[in-house]
Amino acid sequence: METRLFVDRPALFDQYVAAHPRGDVLQTTAWGRVKETTGWQAHPLGVLSRGVLRAAALILTKRLPYLPAQIAYSPRGPLHSSQEALAALLRDGAGFLKARGALVWKMDPAIPEGDPTWLEAVRTFRLRQVETGLDFESVQPRHVMVLELGRSLDTLLSQMKSKTRYNIRYAQRKQVQVQQVKDKDELKVFYALLQETAHRDRFTIRSFSYFEALWDHLIQNGLGKVFLAYQAGTPLAGAICFRLGSRVWYTYGASSGQRRNLQAPHLIQWEMIKWAKGAGCTIYDFRGVAGDLRPEHPLYGLYRFKEGFGAQLQTYVGEFDLPLRQGGYALWCGGLQLHNWLRQRKKVR
Repeated sequence: METRLFVDRPALFDQYVAAHPRGDVLQTTAWGRVKETTGWQAHPLGVLSRGVLRAAALILTKRLPYLPAQIAYSPRGPLHSSQEALAALLRDGAGFLKARGALVWKMDPAIPEGDPTWLEAVRTFRLRQVETGLDFESVQPRHVMVLELGRSLDTLLSQMKSKTRYNIRYAQRKQVQVQQVKDKDELKVFYALLQETAHRDRFTIRSFSYFEALWDHLIQNGLGKVFLAYQAGTPLAGAICFRLGSRVWYTYGASSGQRRNLQAPHLIQWEMIKWAKGAGCTIYDFRGVAGDLRPEHPLYGLYRFKEGFGAQLQTYVGEFDLPLRQGGYALWCGGLQLHNWLRQRKKVR
């Protein structure tokens, strides 16, 4: 098998990612261009066999502060069509990254927990699983909520929790209207809602320029949509979803503190589900929830919201590291532990 970079043939690389059953927007060259606006470098790497692509990984690299070294990361990758192709990709990808001075290649494929092909790769290449707990300490969520869209809209609605159906219909009765955003300038409306949400719920968000990059590289190329919910001209909620092949991912959500009783976030989800089904998609991915599903858990409300639409829990294999330089990897792990400790201490204070 031949392993090569596909910088000069992004269409071939992206066709493989889009057609793969676990393909993800985060493995496309378009996502690589988004990340390059934030200081990463993108390297699409593929494995060819008789002219056919058999495995692929979008590898992002970034220089570490204070160290003459890099970190590498494949969000929701790698992708493969056979165990042999996966082995070739990991072997040659590791060699490529070592030559660039990378300490570690991080990866978190959307592979179901317990997959035998992945477990064999873990043993062969001594991949190290990163313990990320049951909440949201991993880069990409390990526990996701997935809604299958193969049924009719009436059936999808009837299989939701009664409270979810009520909230959708209540928003409709109160004349909440959901619109697809057509103009880039309307991103400012979404971002204002996101800022309000972040302030209310105490989390940090990316700069507006990052969302402009999402528009330029994803939404303009059919890999995403922005939705806004209004009532009488007042924006009440917004959402961004990504779309690739037969799958849609609910990626960003925001809501106003005004008129929260009107249930605009429920209606915007329903409209995105209808749009996804109309676009020929078969999966609507609500993305992450905590792995701890006890009602007393602080994040249980997020699970309950997504479950209300009929979504089912899926668990992936998780986050893995392929160490590329043992001494350097140990240094990286120690620095990461210190960073996480300082972050937790800041939260407590």
